Amino acid sequence: MTVTVDIWTDINCPFCYLGKRRFEAALEEFPQRDGVTVVHRSFELDPTLAPGTSAPVVEHIAQKYGIPVEQAAANEQGIAAQADDLGLGYRTSGRDFGSSFDMHRLLHHALAQDRQEALLDALYEANFAEDEPLFGDRERLVEIAVRAGLDEAGVRAVVDDPDAYADAVRRDESEAASLGATGVPFFVFGGKYAVSGAQPSETFARALQLAWGDQLLPVGVESADTCGPDGCAVADD
Repeated sequence: MTVTVDIWTDINCPFCYLGKRRFEAALEEFPQRDGVTVVHRSFELDPTLAPGTSAPVVEHIAQKYGIPVEQAAANEQGIAAQADDLGLGYRTSGRDFGSSFDMHRLLHHALAQDRQEALLDALYEANFAEDEPLFGDRERLVEIAVRAGLDEAGVRAVVDDPDAYADAVRRDESEAASLGATGVPFFVFGGKYAVSGAQPSETFARALQLAWGDQLLPVGVESADTCGPDGCAVADD
């Protein structure tokens, strides 16, 4: 028996970064983990951004929520604390955001090369933990993809062709909309059980059990953290 877990994410989304680690912790402890196939799917938080867009994250958060820059910076510190608890690096200043469309196209290319997981991890690390900004620099994107084990010529061919895997990205996004996903991370276990947000590892463990045992029970809590078109909000305790 096998179970597929489809995970919709965006590289801009800090809760996708955290949620991936929490899901992986649950999967590591799952007795049937060798029978679980994970597929990462595309979801752009802002599909209207033009390729090459790059702007500071903290100022963007402040403008989007109509809050002082100092409050936006404090929110970043809170997310950094969660990341630290998971053993993840998180840079609270100097990060940028931008169009992730080319990254999603490359993730589909990486899936065909059996390097999707490695590329997603490399993109997350580059965005959230490394000093150099990620967005708006194609050479930086090529460098990260090659670091993840992809052939440079193949990477450049995808990056240079705006139509390469574009339909695959749009299909993922269309499917997410049909499933009612309005934010990410968004997990679907066995094609039946949806989990929204960077839930605790225990929730993901329960979802794996349900999908494997094909039982119909509610999964997760409504207040888990997600990123959506209006930004990323931390749920109230």
